Amino acid sequence: MKFPEVILHLPDWIERFLANSDLLYSTAEERMQLAIKLAQLNIQHRTGGPFGAGIFERQTGRLIAVGVNRVEPLNCSIAHAEMMAIAIAQRLIGSYDLSNVADTAYELVTSTEPCAMCLGAIPWSGVRSVVCGARDEDARAIGFEEGAKPSNWVKSLEDRGISVRRDVLREQAKAVLLEYREGGGLIYNARKEK
Repeated sequence: MKFPEVILHLPDWIERFLANSDLLYSTAEERMQLAIKLAQLNIQHRTGGPFGAGIFERQTGRLIAVGVNRVEPLNCSIAHAEMMAIAIAQRLIGSYDLSNVADTAYELVTSTEPCAMCLGAIPWSGVRSVVCGARDEDARAIGFEEGAKPSNWVKSLEDRGISVRRDVLREQAKAVLLEYREGGGLIYNARKEK
């Protein structure tokens, strides 16, 4: 029996965001605007859930990789925006550890705070900072199950040398979640009662 390959890919429309590699995103707000735009376009193109993320060089603001949620179209529960962006960045950098690259610190910018799975992946990814838009409770409010996260998750990352900044353009990021729910988007991991 031959086992199937697992191939995770981003939608075709995303290529335009990587076409201009000279474009710099100088501030956390500019980086978050990109993550929010990715989430919005993912809804509009019907290519996944309402989440977007990017990996940037922290000091320069150079965009390394982007990710959008692809859980439903790929039938893969791990295809979250953060996981996609991390995996693509590691592939492009040529290392499974983004902290293993000399003199470059990488930052994960995500339209919504990480769920339990993505939170677990952050320390192993090698990113040195995380910037979040909408809060965990904003995703839960529209029905997403974010998993069991410790209440002190920010401190746990900071204790590992990973800085965390929350609520960057939170209202704009939250509006994307509401747009998804109001448009009838599938809440694919809602808690199901047995």
